[in-house]
Amino acid sequence: MSKQKPKTGMGRMMQLAMTKKPLVIASVILSSLAAVASFIPYIAIYFIIRQILAVYPNLSALGQTSLFSYGWMALGGVAANILLYFVALMCSHLAAFGTLYELKVNFLSHLAKVPLGFHVMIGSGKLRKITDENIENVEKFIAHQLPDIVAAFVSPVVMAVILLSVDWRLGLASIVGVIIAFIIQSIAYGREGARKMMDEYQHSLENMNNAAVEYIRGISVVKAFKQTVYSFHRLHETIKEYTSVVIPYTLSWENMMSAFMTIINHIYLLLLPVGILIGMNTGDFKDFASRFIFYLVFVPSIAGILSKIMYVNSDAMRIANGVEAMDQILAEPELKQPPVPKTTDRYDVKFENVSFSYEKDKEKQAISNVSFHARQGEVTAIVGPSGGGKSTIAHLIPRFFDVDQGTVSIGSVDIRQMESRYLMEQVSFVFQDVYLFKQSIRDNIRLGNQNASDEQIQAAAKAAQCHDFIMALPNGYDTVIGEQGIHLSGGEQQRIAIARAIVKDAPVIVLDEATAFADPENEHLIQKAFEKLMQGKTVIIIAHRLSTVRNADHIIVMDNGRVAEEGSHDALLQKGGRYASMWKTYNETASWTMEKEVPVNG
Repeated sequence: MSKQKPKTGMGRMMQLAMTKKPLVIASVILSSLAAVASFIPYIAIYFIIRQILAVYPNLSALGQTSLFSYGWMALGGVAANILLYFVALMCSHLAAFGTLYELKVNFLSHLAKVPLGFHVMIGSGKLRKITDENIENVEKFIAHQLPDIVAAFVSPVVMAVILLSVDWRLGLASIVGVIIAFIIQSIAYGREGARKMMDEYQHSLENMNNAAVEYIRGISVVKAFKQTVYSFHRLHETIKEYTSVVIPYTLSWENMMSAFMTIINHIYLLLLPVGILIGMNTGDFKDFASRFIFYLVFVPSIAGILSKIMYVNSDAMRIANGVEAMDQILAEPELKQPPVPKTTDRYDVKFENVSFSYEKDKEKQAISNVSFHARQGEVTAIVGPSGGGKSTIAHLIPRFFDVDQGTVSIGSVDIRQMESRYLMEQVSFVFQDVYLFKQSIRDNIRLGNQNASDEQIQAAAKAAQCHDFIMALPNGYDTVIGEQGIHLSGGEQQRIAIARAIVKDAPVIVLDEATAFADPENEHLIQKAFEKLMQGKTVIIIAHRLSTVRNADHIIVMDNGRVAEEGSHDALLQKGGRYASMWKTYNETASWTMEKEVPVNG
């Protein structure tokens, strides 16, 4: 049996709407009735015109009772339209809010289940746009546009019935204009390039959002170096890309839009010649005049009805494209969980012939055939040039990504055989890019262990050398980061993250450039804290600064995604290989000084 193809476009939108079927059906029926009621005043006007012309010029013979009854009929139509549409919107809003809640919960739940590396690769700007804009637009579609779509398509049917019922000849002349307008609109929306350009528009908008978020996060650096958006290459390029897409897309509607608006606003051009010809050959001019005047009054409403259809279609098309972006994320495979989860009571970390590529085509590998053994109770350092694969190793240990080949194991158990929650309990990690929530410092540290006592939090903060600067803040551990001008330096944020990892007390600790922002004094203190508090644990340190790893039990040197050499600091120096060369360069650069050039008198 073939797998059913996922719905897209309006079909997918209706699928989402029908999750609240009773409310949506009620909204559709009420909106349809409201559309029908909106034409009642025009019918009342037709009868009023007929009654006036029937007695003209003897208006004193006009029956006031029947005339006022038509007035009440018109007022009743208006009231019915308002009331029915109001109740329809109430039903659609209730359905929309329920759908929005479920969509956001399902979307965020899915994000929690995909590999963490997915978040590293996709960027927060795109996810923010989908969560805050695309999914919110689904609510707008169900709450507002679905009733309008129903009304927009019921109204032309009722309108056509009225046009053909009063005088089929004048009605047919009017409908010809409507048909031409519909054909133009169908061509505009059905163009192969229109959908492609909408997809490109959405894609370029997401890219620009991603780059903008990154730019804002780094605005302090941009301002400090007097840079502009033009010097921030990625944002500049995404703006140019967006411009190159949106301008042609807008201009592509120029001719179609002009033709559509011209026709629907000038149906008189078709109605008047037909009316004149009929009027010249009619035997009952009063009867013809009442019908012709009605059409002159009624035809302007056609422009409003057709314009509503156009705008509803345009908005629905845009929202549908946004839903497709959401569905692409929902289609991302969740991190596979083992059918029979395993646990371990040993915490050695082993890489056995591991290869991994960030690219889907797997052509360019980040690491290739990497094998090493990080023993429990020891500090294993991974060093090497940028792009050598160090951070990739750090990402693979907590299973941010699954390896393409080989095995990553903790205590001889493949991490893919561990439940994600269990694996995360076994691994603490501190990366170079630290994120602190807009919460108290106490709560930020407690994220590592929700059951940690205040005493444990303070002990971890002291070990990470951040207790003193915390106590100097206005509210100490209860100070909320980001409020009242409270901001922490990069080094301070790093030490809060280290305290968070310490309080978690996991048996495996991964530190990716964890001391990158620490000054030499604090780096020394943090290293001493690690020696005291991490005994018996498997510690893996990723570092550029070689002084950080000099006392490591085991050092692995990465180069071009492969293990170049490994051993202790002294053993690697004696070997005189890649590490010895790096150590020599490090010491030479560490001794660099700035000297003032002394001018030579000529």
